Amino acid sequence: MVIPVHDVNPVRGIPWVTYALIVANILVFVFTPGMAGSLTGDGSLAQLCHLQAFLDQYAAVPQELIHHEMPRLVPTGETGVGPRGPGCVIAPPGYEKSPELSVLTAMFLHGSWVHLLGNMLFLWIFGNNIEERMGHLRFLLFYGVCGYAASYGFALANSDSGDPLIGASGAIAGVLGAYLVLYPKARVWVLVPFLIFLPLRLPAWIVLGLWFVLQAFYSAGQGVSDAGTVAYVAHVVGFAAGMLLAWPLKPGTPPPPEPRGVLFGRRAH
Repeated sequence: MVIPVHDVNPVRGIPWVTYALIVANILVFVFTPGMAGSLTGDGSLAQLCHLQAFLDQYAAVPQELIHHEMPRLVPTGETGVGPRGPGCVIAPPGYEKSPELSVLTAMFLHGSWVHLLGNMLFLWIFGNNIEERMGHLRFLLFYGVCGYAASYGFALANSDSGDPLIGASGAIAGVLGAYLVLYPKARVWVLVPFLIFLPLRLPAWIVLGLWFVLQAFYSAGQGVSDAGTVAYVAHVVGFAAGMLLAWPLKPGTPPPPEPRGVLFGRRAH
């Protein structure tokens, strides 16, 4: 998979919503209870129990979204010792959870630094142009709609799953889909892992088209061993939603500047 680092598609204004979303995601990650273990290397049982309790309350869960089946017992965040040894204490939930609202909160939760930074990299590169084309408020609404479409699409395909669904990937996939529709010819600098990281400047339709094809391939369980732990279906649905929502904006969208030079190396500008 190529790693995008920059697009040759400047914006005139400041993408305040894109910046705010990035800051919010980072802050939520840092202050997520139990996430400190991933930051300090302390993977203690207490950290794990705190994290599980937090995710049960704020993450989106497919069976809750589709069937409104709320668990009778959830982790409390405390540790204890049972017949099988130390573990997380479970009890009836002491809170009321809205499955619909959990989709929104889940969009700001991430399971690791790699998960977070990967998502924020794509949002940083591609979000500013979509925000400028749509406007701040419409972009924020677009981002949320794509996130909800991705989460419910994944939930429909996995309606009996009780595993938490977290991450901004579905919403950001919508941003990528919109970028493909509005700026397919924009050049994107990428790093291609080929013995070394080779810098190339490729059209967005190649970079994002390849990304989508891989997500669709993986969503079918092909080529990966962790298809059950990554919500590839959510990526596919979010991407498709972004394309559909952006399509009416395609007429009148100014083309990106035509870069000079070759498609790779230092001569390109």
